Amino acid sequence: MATLLVLGTRNPKKLQELQEILADLPVELADLNRFPDAPEVIEDGKKFEDNARKKATELSKALNHWVLAEDSGLVVSALKGEPGVYSARYAGKQGDDAANNALLLQKLSGQPPELCAAYYICVAALSDPQGRGVGTTEGRCHGRIISEYRGGGGFGYDPLFLIPEYHQTFGELSSRVKHALSHRAKALERMRPMLRDNLLR
Repeated sequence: MATLLVLGTRNPKKLQELQEILADLPVELADLNRFPDAPEVIEDGKKFEDNARKKATELSKALNHWVLAEDSGLVVSALKGEPGVYSARYAGKQGDDAANNALLLQKLSGQPPELCAAYYICVAALSDPQGRGVGTTEGRCHGRIISEYRGGGGFGYDPLFLIPEYHQTFGELSSRVKHALSHRAKALERMRPMLRDNLLR
């Protein structure tokens, strides 16, 4: 029987993305929707790593399972690093993509394209069933924010995040290409040795 690895998210789109990226590993993946009693972890860290570690250790201790948690977001140079760790709740409400995107465009209104450089960052953290952190990995993907929505794929800021080399946003790119480029894919690629060493023994 494959080892169960719980993903520290209730976002079905994020679950699907992680399942696609880790499809080749012989582990069973489940998100928090399978565990209705899973605690809500307050993401009050000042860094992505703080939030990822906290989610992984608190959830693994509560659920008594291996947990892979991640914290990710968008960093825009012209906005002094905003939205940063507040990416998912930039406009106030957690997970309101439309409001978050609207606020981002409002704050960047009038900025020339060269000042709209941005990067996505993801920090992934793995914790054992006793709540002991095993390690963290990080991935980044650089691009820029454009002023119009393009593409219906992905989630979050993806329709505004342009990869200049491909002339497409994360909302337009195929999942195959996105999984080769994305911050999340890079963090999980670096996490693979840890997953193999700890879950596949």
